[in-house]
Amino acid sequence: MREAMYWEPLEGNRVRCHLCPLNCIVSEGQRGSCRIRKNINGKLYTLNYGKVSSMAADPIEKKPLYHFHPGSCAFSIGTVGCNMHCIHCQNWEISQADERFPYLENATSEAIVRLAKHYNCESIAYTYNEPTIWYEFVLDTAKLAKNEGLNNILVTNGYINEAPFRELAPYIDAMNIDIKAFSDEFYRKVAKVPSIEPSKRTAIIAKREFGIHVELTYLIIPTLNDKEEEIRSFARWVIKELGDDTPVHFSRFFPHYELLSLPPTPVRTIEKAYRIAREEGLKFVYTGNVPGHEGEHTYCPKCGKPLIVRWGFTIEEYHIKDGKCEYCGEPISIIGGHKKRHYRGMWW
Repeated sequence: MREAMYWEPLEGNRVRCHLCPLNCIVSEGQRGSCRIRKNINGKLYTLNYGKVSSMAADPIEKKPLYHFHPGSCAFSIGTVGCNMHCIHCQNWEISQADERFPYLENATSEAIVRLAKHYNCESIAYTYNEPTIWYEFVLDTAKLAKNEGLNNILVTNGYINEAPFRELAPYIDAMNIDIKAFSDEFYRKVAKVPSIEPSKRTAIIAKREFGIHVELTYLIIPTLNDKEEEIRSFARWVIKELGDDTPVHFSRFFPHYELLSLPPTPVRTIEKAYRIAREEGLKFVYTGNVPGHEGEHTYCPKCGKPLIVRWGFTIEEYHIKDGKCEYCGEPISIIGGHKKRHYRGMWW
């Protein structure tokens, strides 16, 4: 337990949390919506500092990040809690839990950095649950990792207030931001927060002001966020605010948690979203949760040839040299060259 950052005292021993846009007012002895920040004697405390629920040496493509050090390893860590309560969450066992989750282990920032290096990972990814909820530990670990020459990755819903994000952003190298849908109605009914706007703002600030590499994931759920105009509006927003070279992943939904009544997203729906985004002008569009699909590959936006051929999280062919298409010389927005992934001497 540690005193939280970004809060203010209120009358009656209450406090207001300013970490995320919910700005919870928390009475004595109570918790915020995330379940992890608690008012104890008129002060706000975070209850999950250094408490790890999950860790793994992952392919960076699993985040998913396709244009950031392709083929490298990301040491992924997560805790418990989330400021959203999505009824379809695939990691609900930890995202909707608190510090009483029975499988938490204690860790220090120093230990996380050592493990990342031990497993030959170039990056640390804060993922599995929402890293905003782990803000203090993520900030401390990211600072140390940066000093040790490691990259920092956020896999996030982007639902964080501007001030705390600006403090964290200088230490972040890449983000995959989960855009749940492109309507406030979806965010209210499915994610249980008022609006999409804070997530959009985070993406814009990250890319425009801090030069963070940003990729977006849009999980397509049948009947809830799969309308053609919604997909087109999303693609237009990406082009206008983040640029046409921003990688976008349209991912396939499978029933989880409290949303078991809908079927898995038809592959043809994913393919339709892929075509729409390309029609609108996005250069790098990907299909997710459809292993072996041609939408996993990176194509040159000029000559159309496949530059990175993938099978799931594995790179089978790589045709980018010095940041350019090997066939026609078109510049490709890739950070870092292809590296064969290896864990403690074993090449994958």
